Amino acid sequence: MSISPVKRLILETMWVIDKPAKATEIAKDVGVGFPSVMMHIIGLTKMEYVKAVEKGFYVITEKGKKTLGLPEVDKEKAVEISKYLPAEKSFQFYADIGKPLNIHASSLGDFCDKIKSIDPSSVGFHTNRGDFEAWFTGLGDMELARKTLLAREQKMCGEELRDKLYEIVKNRCEELAKVRGVQLYPNDSGNVKLA
Repeated sequence: MSISPVKRLILETMWVIDKPAKATEIAKDVGVGFPSVMMHIIGLTKMEYVKAVEKGFYVITEKGKKTLGLPEVDKEKAVEISKYLPAEKSFQFYADIGKPLNIHASSLGDFCDKIKSIDPSSVGFHTNRGDFEAWFTGLGDMELARKTLLAREQKMCGEELRDKLYEIVKNRCEELAKVRGVQLYPNDSGNVKLA
């Protein structure tokens, strides 16, 4: 079933938020007035693309995710996305073209651990170039690549952008760990680590 561009934008925003959210928060992220967003959320709820998890808080459903064309991730795919990579396939952080930071991430979990402490200007550099999306696509994680693209389109910068990307990647690591049947625990810095 086809949905309007505004309904699609609301679903994508809810998907990126990745937790129960109020319609006012969704409206702010979408950039559309609250009454219009609320009307669309009611329609999306009737279509079973969105559900209320408690009074005033909404989440996207699996049916809603399928409408966005997101592939399901099984245990085998979750393991593939999460695996450690050889040095040549690791993500190399740069300050600018020709200015490596000599920091690399050899897995999605490692990326999650390091992104929180990377200089925000480096995060902006890579975000503007689409480097994170390309690396996530190379890992086989189209969903994470798409979430990163949507975050980039919100035109955030500095620490706000870095924090948003960290949250997106952390949530994805937790989701993949659940699919894999692996427990994650916070380390001393608050980042997630495998048990």
